Amino acid sequence: MVDPVAAANAQAPTLPVGFDTYLRAQLAAAPPPRRGVRGWVYSLSGGRVNPGASARELAERDYLDRIRTPLSGWHTVTVASTKGGVGKTTTSALLGLTLAEHRADRVIAMDANPDAGNLADRLLGHPATATVRQLLDRPDLDQLVSFTDVARFVNNAGRLQLLASDQDAAKSEAFNRDEYRRVLALLVRFFNIVITDSGTGLIHSAMTGALESTRSLIVTGAPTIDAAGHIDKTLDSLVAHGFDELVADAVIVLSCDRRARSVDPAALRSHFENRCRAVVEIPRDPHLTEGGQIYLDALRPRTRAAARELAALVADAFTWDFPTPRGFTTGPGR
Repeated sequence: MVDPVAAANAQAPTLPVGFDTYLRAQLAAAPPPRRGVRGWVYSLSGGRVNPGASARELAERDYLDRIRTPLSGWHTVTVASTKGGVGKTTTSALLGLTLAEHRADRVIAMDANPDAGNLADRLLGHPATATVRQLLDRPDLDQLVSFTDVARFVNNAGRLQLLASDQDAAKSEAFNRDEYRRVLALLVRFFNIVITDSGTGLIHSAMTGALESTRSLIVTGAPTIDAAGHIDKTLDSLVAHGFDELVADAVIVLSCDRRARSVDPAALRSHFENRCRAVVEIPRDPHLTEGGQIYLDALRPRTRAAARELAALVADAFTWDFPTPRGFTTGPGR
């Protein structure tokens, strides 16, 4: 009589020798999770059960690895727009805070708005005690060799440093192209990353100086008909003035605190991805809409992820080869 159990076992497919060992090795090779339910399971099992990190956690690790890309010398970033109220200053603050949080080198944000910009409000929560005009009034500006001398004119926003604009519009207007270049030439001697929050126009003198010396361009807008049109106008104007390479490598940041129903988000994103290097969407966040000082810990997870994505895209350019403008040093002093 045939044993049915034995017959079933005989017909069952046999696994290759060592397959179970191979399977366990593959599971063990999965990146272990560090947070959430997956991290709890991994920790509770003493590492014997490894469900692997989630896609969101893996994306975050990738962003952080890219943000920490080594930088030899210095890198300048200009945040621009021809339209106000589309997140230019918020983007500058988010980028600066995120880079400073995850890097060991020096990061500074500079308010170059000729109309008494409010970057200090977003980073400090109060008027700045030191301004760019006070720095420019130094007769020995071009001879400063000590970081201590420069530090007297910047404001601390945690690990991020801020060079604020004057709230006196008359003084801010005097911040012209040549003065901007003098200040920038000084900053890159002591800071690795300089982020410029520019004005809403592209023709004012300081903005011209910023574009001539910038290595990464960020153009801000919103997923609305008028704001999207202004992004295109900004890009067209830059191309017309000879900044076509800067446009091709630019990152578009869309502040999605408001949307137009008639605008297809996917089509809009595709349109700008065809013109520039990348598009980042900053989701609506109650903390940002308050308009006060920005704290990264107070942001929603999706907003922090978007800020990290933007910072990673900027850091991707740290390994690119850029010419050193005349009158600038090749790297920060220590």
